[in-house]
Parts: sequence; structure tokens; C-alpha cells
Amino acid sequence: MVSTVCIRVIILFITGGQIRAARGFLRWSAEELAKQAKLGRLTVTRAESVEGKPSITEANLEAIRRALEAGGIEFIHENGGGPGVRLRARLTPA
Repeated sequence: MVSTVCIRVIILFITGGQIRAARGFLRWSAEELAKQAKLGRLTVTRAESVEGKPSITEANLEAIRRALEAGGIEFIHENGGGPGVRLRARLTPA
């Protein structure tokens, strides 16, 4: 008997506003985010210039998302209240 496994993938599209807010939390300049994401500064600036989904490649948007998450940012789904960001809780040494 063959079983079928369904995997649900939730794609989280981040917005330009979320990118700006995340940089603010981390106190990163556009240059620093570009460095962390291994992208050009103009790509970061272009991504941040819109309120909705940035008009950059999916690969570049993913690089920005990963860099911000590595810095401690957690992206919040829209779920009725609008998209947002927050700093991930940091573990304090015992």
C-alpha cells in the first residue's frame, strides 16, 4: 500500500516596510544589510522603496530575509492585523 504525504508550505512574502522596520530594530544601515545578504546596496534600497512586495528577484528577497533572520528578526504573517516584525527572544545565559 502506498501512502501519500501532503506537505503544506507557507510562503511568507516580506514587504518593503518590513525590511525597513527590521533594519531599524537591528540598527543596520542599508549598506550593512547589503553586506550581510551579499547583495548590492541599490538592491536593498529598491526592495525597501515599496510598501508591498518588493520588485526584486525571489532569490534576492530570500537573501535579505535570511540575513535579517540571522540578525535576530522574526517576520510576522499578516493574519488580519497587517504584516510586522519583531526581535526574536534571545536566550540569556544561566
